[in-house]
Amino acid sequence: MIDTTCAERAAGAIVGSAVGDALGAPFEFGPAGAFGARFPVPGAGGEMCGGGGWDPGEATDDTQMAVHVGESLLERGGLDLPDVFDRFRRWAFDQPKDIGLQTEAVLTADLPWDLAAAIHFQTNLRAAGNGSLMRAVTAAVRFAPAGRNATMDAARRIAALTHGDRAAWEGTAIQHELIRVALDGRDPIAALPATLDAVHPDHRERYAAVLAPGWHPELATEFNGAVWPCLGSAVWALRTTGSFEDALRAAVDLGGDTDTVAAVTGALAGAVYGLGAVPERWTVPLHVPLPGGGGRTLHLADLVGLAERLAAA
Repeated sequence: MIDTTCAERAAGAIVGSAVGDALGAPFEFGPAGAFGARFPVPGAGGEMCGGGGWDPGEATDDTQMAVHVGESLLERGGLDLPDVFDRFRRWAFDQPKDIGLQTEAVLTADLPWDLAAAIHFQTNLRAAGNGSLMRAVTAAVRFAPAGRNATMDAARRIAALTHGDRAAWEGTAIQHELIRVALDGRDPIAALPATLDAVHPDHRERYAAVLAPGWHPELATEFNGAVWPCLGSAVWALRTTGSFEDALRAAVDLGGDTDTVAAVTGALAGAVYGLGAVPERWTVPLHVPLPGGGGRTLHLADLVGLAERLAAA
């Protein structure tokens, strides 16, 4: 593992997720290879290009929701699920540029926080999108010191606020645990077998398939907006590259749901390599407009401060 402190890795995870989000946003729903075709030379610059309605360096709903989770954890002194849901709801009604269809349906329904996602799932029978993965990094940092069981349990409970399918809960729990391992200075790839042992038996086999060493995103049976290939693609990008930048390039170049795949990859890679590995040319333009947050826009220093407070909590 890279010789970094836990605080540097925590900041790397949160900033890395936001960077991946902003880097991938202009390429969302585009074809594989589009990023590499436009930016064929690593390190040449210009990759925070904006487009598709996004300004250069602008993070999307992925990071916005992660910030709301993190601020709730800090201000409420722990996991207050009704408060997190209320923040999500305020965000959803404050006209974010982008919001997932499933998340929007749950948050705009006039239903209690503890029933909205379950009723949506009972009605639609589909709720295994990657929307619970994209926002998970702040909670993963906060709960990492509490150990595997606590961090995976928190992941499931937060995921269940908007996703009624247990598949989304288990994928988010895996992500939490891999980040926890990386924050501890250990190899998250090596921790996959033990992590899978803690996954609900009904979902273990499917996650084992997409997290296996020989799996490639081209083998996915669903669009990478689903939880399984999204997480599998992020782990693949981390496993097959040797730097933060290369992992993010690989993730965005997969095409499809590029902002979320890159956000999840950035969280994992940032936790492994630390904040110092995130290119400055990507962090300088980074900014997070925050619907439901009083008109604020967060920048690098704000995200690093959030990471420091969550790690210390």
